[in-house]
Amino acid sequence: MSCYFLIDTYIDEERGRGLYDDYIAKVKPIVESYSGEYLLRSEKVSSLSPQRTPQRVIVIRFPNREKLEACFGSEQYKAIAFERAESVDARAIIVEE
Repeated sequence: MSCYFLIDTYIDEERGRGLYDDYIAKVKPIVESYSGEYLLRSEKVSSLSPQRTPQRVIVIRFPNREKLEACFGSEQYKAIAFERAESVDARAIIVEE
């Protein structure tokens, strides 16, 4: 069964986007190497709640939970994860079919 990784991203304008943009360029090939497919990556987000106002939303489909966990637990991902953590507030959920 497919497994979906959904991320709300809140960009800290004071820190800038440099580190986050570098992370974006590096993470895509890692995700794809674990059969992850980007279904959506957009900054055209309209919030319906003032408590939840992400600037960017990402949806990635993996063939199963094992591939998702292998991807984000991989040494390749761990080597770049600090770039995301130090540049944006990202909130993720996993949804399984």
